Amino acid sequence: MSLRILFTFLLLGAFYSLSAQNEKKILTQDDIADWKQIEEQRLSPNGRWVSYILSPNEGDSTLMLYDARNKKERAFERASGARFSADSRFMAFLIHPGQDSLRAMRRRKVEKEKLPEDTLAVFRLEDGQLRKIPRVKTFTLPEKWSGWLAYHLEPMPADTTLPDSVKVKKESGENGSLLAILNLETGREDSIPFTHSFIAAEEAPAFLAYSTGNDSTFEAGIYRFDGTVGKMEPLLTGEGAYAGLALHENGRQAAFLAYQDTLQPRIVPYTLYYWQEALKAPQVVADSTAAFLPDDWILSENGKIEFSEDGSKLYFGIAPPPILQDTTLLEEEIVNVEVWSYQDARLYTHEEEELEEEKKRAYTCVFRPGNGKVTALGSEELPEVRTGNEGNAHIALAYNPRPYYRELSWEGFPGCKDVYLIDLTTGKKTLIAQKVCGDPALSPEAKYVYWYSRPDSAWFAYSVEKAKLKKLAPEVAVPFYDELNDRPMHPSPYGIAGWTTGDDFIMIYDRYDVWLVDPSGLLAPNNLTQGRAAKKRYRYIRLDPEERSIEEVKPMLFHTFDEKSKASGYTWFNIHTGVKDQVQEGPYAFGAGVMKARKADAYLFTRESFREFPDLRYSTDHLQSFEKISNANPQQPEFRWGSIELFHWTGAQGQEMEGLVIKPEGFDPGKQYPAITYFYERYSDRLHTHWTPRFPRSIINFPYYASRGYVIFIPDIHYRIGYPGKSALESVTTGLTALLEEGYIDKERIGVQGHSWGGYQSAYLITQTNLFRCAESGAPVANMTSAYGGIRWGSGLSRMFQYEHTQSRIGGTLWEKPLRYIENSPLFYADQIETPVLILHNDDDGAVPWYQGIEFFVALRRLGKPAWLLNYNGDPHGVKAVQNKKDFQRRMQQFFDHYLLGAPMPMWMKRGVPPVEKGIRQGF
Repeated sequence: MSLRILFTFLLLGAFYSLSAQNEKKILTQDDIADWKQIEEQRLSPNGRWVSYILSPNEGDSTLMLYDARNKKERAFERASGARFSADSRFMAFLIHPGQDSLRAMRRRKVEKEKLPEDTLAVFRLEDGQLRKIPRVKTFTLPEKWSGWLAYHLEPMPADTTLPDSVKVKKESGENGSLLAILNLETGREDSIPFTHSFIAAEEAPAFLAYSTGNDSTFEAGIYRFDGTVGKMEPLLTGEGAYAGLALHENGRQAAFLAYQDTLQPRIVPYTLYYWQEALKAPQVVADSTAAFLPDDWILSENGKIEFSEDGSKLYFGIAPPPILQDTTLLEEEIVNVEVWSYQDARLYTHEEEELEEEKKRAYTCVFRPGNGKVTALGSEELPEVRTGNEGNAHIALAYNPRPYYRELSWEGFPGCKDVYLIDLTTGKKTLIAQKVCGDPALSPEAKYVYWYSRPDSAWFAYSVEKAKLKKLAPEVAVPFYDELNDRPMHPSPYGIAGWTTGDDFIMIYDRYDVWLVDPSGLLAPNNLTQGRAAKKRYRYIRLDPEERSIEEVKPMLFHTFDEKSKASGYTWFNIHTGVKDQVQEGPYAFGAGVMKARKADAYLFTRESFREFPDLRYSTDHLQSFEKISNANPQQPEFRWGSIELFHWTGAQGQEMEGLVIKPEGFDPGKQYPAITYFYERYSDRLHTHWTPRFPRSIINFPYYASRGYVIFIPDIHYRIGYPGKSALESVTTGLTALLEEGYIDKERIGVQGHSWGGYQSAYLITQTNLFRCAESGAPVANMTSAYGGIRWGSGLSRMFQYEHTQSRIGGTLWEKPLRYIENSPLFYADQIETPVLILHNDDDGAVPWYQGIEFFVALRRLGKPAWLLNYNGDPHGVKAVQNKKDFQRRMQQFFDHYLLGAPMPMWMKRGVPPVEKGIRQGF
């Protein structure tokens, strides 16, 4: 009998035995394809209706609509993007062509412009009346005012017949397409043909659109539609270019850029126009000849044009002229050479990565319609400007990071900056702090500038009125920074809940609690939550997504987390009485975000555990009770799932260690199981996370492997600076040793898997121990000496900072601590490896240079060690393309099953897949 046949009989026998005991199925890749996620959940403003998407791992999504009053639901196939009207009477969404139908048409080589497009559906909630509008590109259903909906059609192909109501010629993609404005009550439609772009006012029924027009039937220009009177009017028309549409939230002021000429220069000298209801025609704010512009500068189409909330200010951008190529040169006459200079503020690769953003950089200016004055705020010396109090403040915050660009190469983000305040009336710039290594911001009413200073490990606030800087809460004994920081860098902050109304207090987090801190320093800090003694963490939940300040007069909702049991929940807190009302708590992961209806006390949240999918829960009694309103994966009870538990042991340095153990369903402590170890930093706080079956981009899927009979061990890693490899070795091996003492792990059938930082450690582990029967190492750094001077291609930054200060934890330069780089590099110990290893490293990896995977593989190949390298062409740090993720998960399963379950070796492991077969034969 062949090995393959024997394995099949043994595996079938084991599966049959397990199934007979539990009458449950084992997860397969086909089952994973049908598993669904919940996405795009929304609550109607009145709280009665809930919409969400059921999105399978493969296939078309389904839009679900739940009626909380009547406890009924309705499904809309192949739909997404639902929006409720402000009066909760309508829901609009897009219906997509079926994926299978599209694939079939593409196989028949149907031309792209003839493929089916999305259809807009408008659903009247009360009676279920449904209207469908084909070939819709986008739509807008405003959240704060009702009665109107705008939709933008896809460009029409040549053989399209226009509706009789549209008295224009066919629109091409170059000339824009039809914008229709639909009255939801009467069904009346107004339209603006050849629309290139459009916007809607936030709080009033007004739209602004740019139409490219055509030669004979409709003039190009800017058009405004006023829904209060059902009237469309042109603001400015004529051939040319238009950009930068802006409407004030009340719809009564507008602004835009225009250049009116039949000839388009390579650098368009736009003019900024301003309109408001009292004007007969838009007025010119500025053009390329404006006195406030530096020489040769222009108004930028890339600068965001927006009004302040009170409408008293209009912000726009200016920029130097772009550098243009000489168009008379032939291709063979153009020299393309990169010139890297040690004097460059930034690495060439960093500049190149941010090139498109820099090309579009615009420097902020402000225009006051009340007096007609323009003030330049930003400049090349102050490239970053942030307005305050929704643009209403008389000052703006500005900063200049450029003097500290060089340090980014070895210090990393966020970098340091000089911080200024700018007077919006005079343009005067005042330096308030130099080399702030943090992220300064304005308080909601712009009374303070505040930041967390990393070198000081403290919060600071600068009073705008008093021009004074204070360290916040210096008398508080507990730290506001990460107490568990084990990297050679300044610790990160726990963050803030926000500011209270009037900028009276800032609410700062420590590890567990929320502190009420007076930024003036007159009042002593107050610990609101008192969670440290019980090791219980409190974090504020923002129920209003537009909330700018926390109102002390209202009860506050906190998410709670118990560090010991990992239980979580919700508690209401009254700041005046100090009373906490814990309304939900248990062995679950309650969602850190809670959604509240805009106009009702209706709440939507999730709860999950290892076995419980995060279905939606709905509450109308302030979270005291709830009903589960979704059932995304009713098939789950049919499958073997497993269980999870905390595991504790003593580490090599005598410290208390913690990790997770996932056991197969029907676990028998008297049997021995194959095991896979996975790790990445610390995972134990995720005890109650639900790991939905899917095709992960880089790691094993926990319930999938548990279903197949594996035990999975996930230890927390405790690091010592300078010794990341040895720290991982000690954490993993002491944990596994303790686990082996439990008696249910087969010591001959233990594998290890990790990706990126975990992939490096997987590679390091097998150079130091033969505990593992096999290993998968994804995107590993095999050689720290060569990786140190490499580039993180996703950002263009040097990798130096990662070793000197952040995750790699070496704590010094290559020339300061060369032995540490060598000692922590798996490559230098490759000859000690006795463990077969599967390496994943893709050639478009922007985080870890893929030549690290090559270095590791060619060393093992040279040494005759069993090793395989998978490179999914064009994929990044993890496997990205859907078909590639499925392929990788299949190969990784075959790899582990071969070494840990005794499955036959697949063909791709026996003989590889040569280039001539790539993409044709997969070697399965």
